[in-house]
Amino acid sequence: MTMRDSDVDGVEMVILPPVRDLGDGFRVRRALPSAHRRMVGPFVFFDQMGPTVMDAGHGLDVRPHPHIGLATVTYLIEGEIFHRDSLGSAQAIRPGAVNWMTAGSGIVHSERSSPEVRAAGGPLYGLQTWVALPADQEEVAPAFTHYPADAIPTESADGVTVTLIAGSLDGLVSPVATLSAMVYADVRLAAGARWRVSPEHVERAFYVLDGEVAVVGQTGVFTQHELIVLKPGAEIVLTSERPARLMLAGGEPFPEKRTIYWNFVSSRADRIEQAKADWRDRLFAEVPGESEFIPLPDEPKPVRYP
Repeated sequence: MTMRDSDVDGVEMVILPPVRDLGDGFRVRRALPSAHRRMVGPFVFFDQMGPTVMDAGHGLDVRPHPHIGLATVTYLIEGEIFHRDSLGSAQAIRPGAVNWMTAGSGIVHSERSSPEVRAAGGPLYGLQTWVALPADQEEVAPAFTHYPADAIPTESADGVTVTLIAGSLDGLVSPVATLSAMVYADVRLAAGARWRVSPEHVERAFYVLDGEVAVVGQTGVFTQHELIVLKPGAEIVLTSERPARLMLAGGEPFPEKRTIYWNFVSSRADRIEQAKADWRDRLFAEVPGESEFIPLPDEPKPVRYP
């Protein structure tokens, strides 16, 4: 994970995520957590998956694994992923839809290609983020909700299209049920368009998914695959000479620190230890119809999130 300096007013840092190859040419760019920035608002994890094209007979196979203390948010640009979890949920997600899974006190899920997609092959491209839960909500009952693409609000004006995945932005409100104040949006700029990044949320960052953008009145550009963290309260206007696509993420920071170990997030270190023991002892509920699972990894050093 690296960072580059920026002289642009209102920008706190620019994070350059590393690329990880998960096999079969499937690559992931992880912008959060970073050694330079652990969280942006409640967002504790930000992955770009792909883009890749699966050959016929190949597919995604993320075996059952557990989570606590967070919500996972899956949003696709291309392709399909089939979600199953220990609540009995079984749901395909396709571009524009949102899968919101609240782990709370504990859930197990898998993410795979369906037999039909695996047989045919095809593209896969999307984002998965984790949203830490407020301390008093970390142990809520687990839940899963799928929101179809036509339920996610989109507004277009002056060459800018904003799809609000979750939270609120400039008077637009997403139906996705969250447990804290936040914003998560897919923003597309036509060539020459301008877009004001609202300062309504304390912490904000935008990830350049495609193209490049500049801040009106300032020199320099932000390019594809960079996460640009803004200073609280900063008001900037972005523009692009060519079409560009951004993901805006942020919200209100939590007063408590978070510890992350593998797929577990909590404000309490002892809760992480309990989750580790429960997974090691196979005390989590299982995903119906699945016998595989991802074992607890070797002991990495837990990371505390300021």
